[in-house]
Amino acid sequence: MKPLKLLIIVILTATVTGCFENRRNTDQLCQDNPNLKCERTNQNDGQCRLPRTNLIWHRYDSMKNPSDSMLIKEYALVSEYKKCLELASQIQTIDQADLRRNRFNALVNAGDDLKTIVENIRKSSSPDALYFLWSQTGDESARRSFLQLEGKPALETAEMQYALATFYTSRDSEKTIKLLNKSLELSNGDNLNTEIFKSLASINYQLNHKEQAYVWAMVASAFEVPVIASKQEMKLLYGFSESKYEQLDDIADNIQSALESGRYKRSMMPEFK
Repeated sequence: MKPLKLLIIVILTATVTGCFENRRNTDQLCQDNPNLKCERTNQNDGQCRLPRTNLIWHRYDSMKNPSDSMLIKEYALVSEYKKCLELASQIQTIDQADLRRNRFNALVNAGDDLKTIVENIRKSSSPDALYFLWSQTGDESARRSFLQLEGKPALETAEMQYALATFYTSRDSEKTIKLLNKSLELSNGDNLNTEIFKSLASINYQLNHKEQAYVWAMVASAFEVPVIASKQEMKLLYGFSESKYEQLDDIADNIQSALESGRYKRSMMPEFK
């Protein structure tokens, strides 16, 4: 047998075995933990296996370490699972009425679960809960309560500084830039929100801060965040001299390294005249 064919067979065997082991482990988890209520999902159905498995294991983790952030993550996982079920429910199966019924029931249950999660989050007044209720359900009372925390230690995290920036995006561009930079300063390299790079590039460009806009576009590109134009197209767009591009590229490289190691400071971006 040729080495390449053998390698493919080994990979396929490992994949199939991994899927089987994963399913068996999840089935066992459900049997050992009836509080997970796995029967409310479309068990023993090939459709939506990955989002279903992710949801079940997350619920298991939540049972051990309940928190607002875990509830919010569960909301996202249920939403993903529900979206998959909506597509799966449209698949026409032959002589499998039970399968169709299980998918429909699981879809209804997922919708009910989303409502229950929101109601549970409403019981909390943490910044995470307030921002979730404001951004996901349009709760104006939660928005006011969240904004009242501005300047207080409760919002001094990378995630909450970014959340606060989303409020000012259409109201105060300079403050938005300040908050986005603060979010990056509070990041440790592992929890980087790379969408911030694209936002900083866009806002700075709108303010005619072209050097800053170019640097952040380069940082975004280095982190594989899609940008509107290629590096060559951006050079045509900005029209700097070659020596200026070299200077800006060096700044972008330094900022990238600092971000990756959790050492970023806004002062790393020079004040351009």
